[in-house]
Amino acid sequence: MRFELSIARRLFGERDDARRISRPAVRIAMWGVAVGLAVMLLSVFIVIGFKNEIRDKAMGFASHIQVQNVQTLFGGESAPVVVDKLFMHHLSRLPGIAHVQRYADKAGMLKTDDAFKGIVLRGVAEEYDTTFLASHLVAGSVPHFAASASDNDNDILLSARTARELGLEVGARVYAYFFAEQVKARRFRVAGIYETHLRDFDDAFVFASLHTAQQLSDWEADQCSGAELKVTDVDLLDETAASVVAAVNRREDAYGEIYSSATVRELYPSLFSWLALLDTNVYVILILMIGISIFTMTSGLLIIILERTNFIAVMKSLGATDMQLRRVFLSFAALIILRGLLIGNVLGLGLTFVQQHFGLIHLDPDTYYVDTVPLTISWPLVIAINVVTLVLSVLMLIVPSHLVARVHPARVMRFE
Repeated sequence: MRFELSIARRLFGERDDARRISRPAVRIAMWGVAVGLAVMLLSVFIVIGFKNEIRDKAMGFASHIQVQNVQTLFGGESAPVVVDKLFMHHLSRLPGIAHVQRYADKAGMLKTDDAFKGIVLRGVAEEYDTTFLASHLVAGSVPHFAASASDNDNDILLSARTARELGLEVGARVYAYFFAEQVKARRFRVAGIYETHLRDFDDAFVFASLHTAQQLSDWEADQCSGAELKVTDVDLLDETAASVVAAVNRREDAYGEIYSSATVRELYPSLFSWLALLDTNVYVILILMIGISIFTMTSGLLIIILERTNFIAVMKSLGATDMQLRRVFLSFAALIILRGLLIGNVLGLGLTFVQQHFGLIHLDPDTYYVDTVPLTISWPLVIAINVVTLVLSVLMLIVPSHLVARVHPARVMRFE
């Protein structure tokens, strides 16, 4: 094999200007592989980045698992269950659970002199992880949320979309109305404004203190809409959810309400089904790009073999076998593919790094839920795509390499 590889390297390193056909064919084949690989890498990085971005935003609002009143899951109206310190401690000790936080939802309406908007007031307490909200803050600050009465009970955090529709800014006062047996009015101060571009959530949620939401719903101090659970490993979400189901589902609280639980995928199935469909687009692009690479390499190899019939005839007359010559040209093709892969990796990864750091390509957030094209590099997939492209391309070149056997030294030399 060293002999064949040595000959292939000499052929690959040739710079004979007389060969005006094979040299462009080699360049076309090499750039076909390079462009195909770059497109494959960018496609995979974009889909992974987009899915991670949307998934993280959905889980930022709804966490990974929610423990609720069974009436809430099936009826839609937020019903209370007991979530006290003892119950939270019990949940936090379940395998795979990293954090537990309370929340209370209350449907209502924000109204200004010129406009009004339906919202869901989400009350959260001091244990609530505000990292997600702080990372998407565009103005003001995240209020200090509490489960008991405090000076910040009238501070709220709302979305930029809601602020624009109502003409609000940080520090503005706004009235909110909540409907039950009687109408309750509350005057809030806008402490901060966030923007995630996830329209369904931005349109709905306004964050306030847990104590405020409990008061508006006439609930006891130990009653909430439920508990949000964050897991240690999202890839093991189903296994962790199963342990939560076994621990809390169908159990009654002190008021006779029944607990139930659901994952974020179960709460928002249409969103995650849509994200799963994106994988189909990636598979189509991968198949097309690998097909293009194989086509350009096959065409290039045929041209190279046909142009080097004299070389093949001489090698055969010197005792080289058909198998050895086939290995020479397959090695030659592998060198072309490897150089194409190198260029493709530089292009794909280079463009990815530029977009990650500078965000040059922008998107309409109302349509795509993000304002720039998100890309996430997965090194295992980079290696896998490179290896698969190389192996499939070389394997598909085995058939055209049989053309070497049709070259007969006597006929070629007589023709010359």
